[in-house]
Amino acid sequence: MRVDLFDFELPPERIALRPVVPRDSARMLCVGAGGDLNNQVVRDLPAMLRKGDCLIFNDTRVIPAQLQGRRGDATIGATLHKRIDLRRWQAFIRNAKRLHPGDSVDFGHGVSATAEERHDDGSFTLHFEGDEPVETLLHRAGTMPLPPYIAGKRPTDARDAQDYQTMFAQKDGAVAAPTASLHFTPELMHAVQAAGIETATLTLHVGAGTFLPVKAEDTTEHNMHSEWGSIDAETANQLNNVRATGGRLIAVGTTSLRLVESAADAQGVVHPFEGDTDIFITPGYRFKAIGGLMTNFHLPKSTLFMLVSALMGRETMQAAYAHAIANEYRFYSYGDSSLLLP
Repeated sequence: MRVDLFDFELPPERIALRPVVPRDSARMLCVGAGGDLNNQVVRDLPAMLRKGDCLIFNDTRVIPAQLQGRRGDATIGATLHKRIDLRRWQAFIRNAKRLHPGDSVDFGHGVSATAEERHDDGSFTLHFEGDEPVETLLHRAGTMPLPPYIAGKRPTDARDAQDYQTMFAQKDGAVAAPTASLHFTPELMHAVQAAGIETATLTLHVGAGTFLPVKAEDTTEHNMHSEWGSIDAETANQLNNVRATGGRLIAVGTTSLRLVESAADAQGVVHPFEGDTDIFITPGYRFKAIGGLMTNFHLPKSTLFMLVSALMGRETMQAAYAHAIANEYRFYSYGDSSLLLP
């Protein structure tokens, strides 16, 4: 499909630079079958679902993956993208023309890395020197990797260390938050459980590739980034039991959705999964296991807006986004939410 079919005009003032407080007071646009639109608040979520449904959360934890360093007299910026092994990460580089394989970059605080390989997308493999775990080095020298549409408007600060982390965060490895889960609070989770709604967790380490623009003119020409994820056997069994007893699997975030769909077979049975997924969901895709999605509002012409269009229909989502813009919903990572129930 043509990528420009997924374009829309977003006023810059609709981009949220901070989350609302408390988190579950964010607005939530409910989009139903046939394109019905209903303005709600996130804390209303339990009433929007059915007893026996299951919310699926991503328990990845954002690491301070943004680094600033020096190679000789050149300033080099690095955003870690994907772990390769214990000491190597693939990273997007700023001022990459000043970096060559074999160069060493000093990131300060006793942290340095060697550029080993330049990849076709312009990123580098960085090999971190020393014996300390790379996560320890990052907590010493790195900062939270805010999305470019926020970082371009204000600097990262101490608040972001809390604001850009979900309450489910347990497993280090993401360089972007699974932002749909940012809206949840202990109080909301108590209400979810009291309503008889199940919860499950999986792990998908979100990479910086999630922010890469789609430069191709047609979706068939886009190379989707890959991310590492895991669903254990116990969770797979739980998700299958929910579906077998008539409940819906409601993904909290596109990361959870993509991993469940990667792990499901043609009959919708979810299998244990561990490895990379580069699943690219566009209109025409037949969903195998997922029955709904809670997600924030996404960028024009992005792979994520294509995904929600695949779930609900492109025209339905264009109308929903037009409604959200007209009604001053807040967009992107720190913005409001939507609940999509086809």
